[in-house]
Amino acid sequence: MSDTFLAARDFLLENRTDYDAAIAGFAWPEIGDAFNWVNDYFDPMSSGNNSRALHLLEEDGSASILTYAELADRSRQVANFLVQHGAERGDRILLMLGNETALWETMLAATRIGLVVIPATTLLAGPDLADRFERGGASMVVTNATAQPNVDGLDAALTDGVVRIAVGGGAGWLDYADSHVTATNFTAAEPTRAADPLLEYFTSGTTSKPKLVRHSHVSYPVGHLSTMYWLGLQPGDVHWTISSPGWAKHAWSCFFAPFNAQACVFIYNYERFDAPTVLNVLIDNGVNTLCAPPTVWRFLIQADLSSYQVALRELISAGEPLNPEVIAQVEAAWGIQIRDGYGQTETTAQIGNTPGSRLVPGSMGRPLPGYSISLLDPDDESAEEGEISIDLGVGNIAVMDGYADDPDKTSEVMRNGHYRTGDVAMRDADGYITYVGRADDVFKASGYRISPFELESVLIEHPAVAEAAVVPSPDELRGFVPKAYVILTEGHEPTAETAAEILGFMREQVSGYKLIRRIEFADLPKTISGKIRRVDLRGMENSRDGEGPRSDTEFIERNLRS
Repeated sequence: MSDTFLAARDFLLENRTDYDAAIAGFAWPEIGDAFNWVNDYFDPMSSGNNSRALHLLEEDGSASILTYAELADRSRQVANFLVQHGAERGDRILLMLGNETALWETMLAATRIGLVVIPATTLLAGPDLADRFERGGASMVVTNATAQPNVDGLDAALTDGVVRIAVGGGAGWLDYADSHVTATNFTAAEPTRAADPLLEYFTSGTTSKPKLVRHSHVSYPVGHLSTMYWLGLQPGDVHWTISSPGWAKHAWSCFFAPFNAQACVFIYNYERFDAPTVLNVLIDNGVNTLCAPPTVWRFLIQADLSSYQVALRELISAGEPLNPEVIAQVEAAWGIQIRDGYGQTETTAQIGNTPGSRLVPGSMGRPLPGYSISLLDPDDESAEEGEISIDLGVGNIAVMDGYADDPDKTSEVMRNGHYRTGDVAMRDADGYITYVGRADDVFKASGYRISPFELESVLIEHPAVAEAAVVPSPDELRGFVPKAYVILTEGHEPTAETAAEILGFMREQVSGYKLIRRIEFADLPKTISGKIRRVDLRGMENSRDGEGPRSDTEFIERNLRS
């Protein structure tokens, strides 16, 4: 077991609620040239360990539970199975599985072999899935019955020679169940190096074609010590992160961070979100740390939270900034504050509100242990408001190696000793950082700078607004004006009266130069991972024909006042 890794992990566990001590005393562990997180940490930690590692609960009440010892054994069996079918260190494996035991078993198995894992959602199909094969170069795919037809439907030239493995098998597919008859001891043919690639993630593509993010055997397995600290995890915790497999956040909080803490990963698989059911699942299964995206928190506050006696200690939100109004409602019901945080596929958790620290409403928190964060202006100078940038000169091991197929893009974001995130934020006198928006999303109207997120945070406080996205809309007089695309809550109709009510509410909440001038009730275009594609909304606005309503559900502020 890596002594330096354990020492760094234990230091963060001991200082879980002492941010100042954690920042002052933490340093990324020095990892030698040869390192494999599974062989060097997970296996020794799991030996004879009968505490729960994984607990998957289905809607029908059935459950799959594996202890750490059992999960380690199963991963060695899967590793033997993959090697029997040709897997070698450095090969790429496309992993398309849902929240099922095979996902965790295969992730561990691939890591111990030294394969490069390309995680993907089972929803991928057509051009998106073809892109994974074309640019990913996978020689093996592991999936289930949901995604099998999508792979079979691709051009045969893309998948020629690819070893196909499916949970449940099928025509032309190896049956994953056959891994159960292999040996529970495994020795890799050759050791992995710390710098070897381990993960290649396709980003969600909110503004452009998905980028292919490469992480090493160190950057995510060890780098997620910062995520463990942000989540506030402790050994023996029952942790549930509501997240879809295939995206980086799933590896963050359903794999590396909880396993680093020796916590239990809990998952409840449901077809349709139902707040009362989810709340009862929390209670019945003793979940004490919960991480969920803003959309889930917005659904949960529709229930009477105070009537549910949960055992929760930590509440976390991630994926997109969470509106302060939601945080306030949850705290009023449970007496616990939701702690927001920030990171990217390219990194681990960089910034966060940590356990025991004072929360500043609307803030993402402060830099997490191991991260030195600068806010840089376009001239690479430090500023009170600027692009969130990570200092690469202080031994940070948690940043990606680069974009696997785009050295020019890698050089662009990693220039002058910093990794540039593309996100803009501002920092107060106490070091708390507040998200402003994507650098591409912030715009000017009548010469004033507008933060879409700031306006969206106010919009969501209106009871008629379920979700909102603000973008610039061309205007002959002002150049651009703020326009809101809004999804309404149940019971509200997309009428002029509703629009006038929401716009009147905004006039009471924000300064005149920030006023929403146009509002349209419509669905929001989203990536497959659920993030709003404001780039599509901006494109629709830029192609407007005149300044009148674009549709029957768009309303102009000046018309409603006349």
